[in-house]
Amino acid sequence: MKPVIGLAVGRGTGPEVAAVFERVLGALARLHGTEIGVLRSPRTYHSYVSLKAEGDGEAVRRLTEEDAAHYEEFCRTQAALGTPVIFRTAINAQSLYLVRQRLQAVKVDALPAGAGAASLLLVRDQAQGFYTGENQHLDGVVRRTMEFSRDLTEKVLSYAVGRAWQQWPDAGPERIVMAYKFHLLDGALDSWVTDVAGRYDVPVRLFQPDTVNRNLITHGFGDRTVVVAGNEWADIMHVVLLDRFGSDRQENRCTENVLLHPEVRGLTEYQTVHGSADDLEGLDRVNPVATVRAAAAIAERYGGCLGAAEAVERALTSLAGQGVHTPDLGGRHSTTAVVDALLEALEAERAVREPPLAATARAEAP
Repeated sequence: MKPVIGLAVGRGTGPEVAAVFERVLGALARLHGTEIGVLRSPRTYHSYVSLKAEGDGEAVRRLTEEDAAHYEEFCRTQAALGTPVIFRTAINAQSLYLVRQRLQAVKVDALPAGAGAASLLLVRDQAQGFYTGENQHLDGVVRRTMEFSRDLTEKVLSYAVGRAWQQWPDAGPERIVMAYKFHLLDGALDSWVTDVAGRYDVPVRLFQPDTVNRNLITHGFGDRTVVVAGNEWADIMHVVLLDRFGSDRQENRCTENVLLHPEVRGLTEYQTVHGSADDLEGLDRVNPVATVRAAAAIAERYGGCLGAAEAVERALTSLAGQGVHTPDLGGRHSTTAVVDALLEALEAERAVREPPLAATARAEAP
């Protein structure tokens, strides 16, 4: 039985990104002599720009909630079907955070150690806090109500510790740094973390975001540090950490969102770090690198295509050496041209590495 993954597409450059994803995923599956099914959500979700084009006020609020409700149900349906992973292009943040709150999402990005650098695991708490919540519109006022909970804080921290042991199975995490605006919560978050931290052998420290930044600038983060952070800090600092740890540009990066709600637990969502880029819609100029990496990661982890991620990285390195880039990276190539060159590089490497008889047998396999 072939593996099946979910696909959710937003407006802006979403359809172009989705086309790149399906093309690369299909090519990787064929190169590995297998097939991967894709189950696409029937709704195309709004970006912020497309929402504003619908008008202000009630229309935006209605469409925001409709998108959130539909995508939440799509995730629940995929989890019930046993689908392990969804690739999603960028959609309007307000709809997305409603879903992240309801399904208790964390964003995970592992920044591997470079030459002489420390390794870092970033676990971003997307399920609670100031990005989540409901809006109430009054006369000239928007009142936003959000919450933090002890149960959810424990769940996020427990996931972070478990994921850290997967990241560093031999030694585990050295420390956990939590970056939250806990001074605004009457001491509650501080008390919760103090109580929960005693369950773990690894030290857990809760800091204000500005303190984390000062420590980062002054001392850096030691190796095998886990940073568990609220959206208010992690949203802004993610791109800074990518730069600080030498882990490429935001436009080239994909990340995982892991859903922790018991009814969907285990369902993972991949996304590009870059947004919907509505200004590039239809121009064939969106940078495909993050999408290509997401397709490779999904093909390897969920589609049985062992070695796909490393093969794609070698192909991307080859393209970079040839100056094959989209304009955002200083190149002159279209999205399609970059993907064409990437797939040609993958085919060429496979032809060199695979004996002719094995290639013939693979091509003739049913």
